[in-house]
Amino acid sequence: MDFPAAIPFARLLGFELLRFDGGEAEVACGVRSELCNSMGGAHGGVTMALLDVAMVHAARSPLKGEITPLRRCTTIEMKTAFMRPGKGRLLAKGKVLHRTSSIAFCEASVFDDEGHLTAHATGTFKYLAQS
Repeated sequence: MDFPAAIPFARLLGFELLRFDGGEAEVACGVRSELCNSMGGAHGGVTMALLDVAMVHAARSPLKGEITPLRRCTTIEMKTAFMRPGKGRLLAKGKVLHRTSSIAFCEASVFDDEGHLTAHATGTFKYLAQS
């Protein structure tokens, strides 16, 4: 599935959008050697970017029963906890916890290819005016 808007950085990292509906999104990334830290796991910046992209797409996706145009949004803040090294193919699952007309509160988790939780984040996103 294509991202609804071009994100050059996500393309550079090799992110794939797998799900985008119902206030939820799933984004995957294969951890290549150039995306690793010195210990062989996904660099924290890659993991945080994966979490961010999953949450922003969850924030942009219509909730069940809504028929609304996509709204652009930007990250206001994000808190991340790392549980274990991210290795193999990573899957981020993001969802909207609550949203208003101007703000979305989201969370996302990253799992490795064995289903282990590697990181979790919460974030706040601001909807931008349509251009």
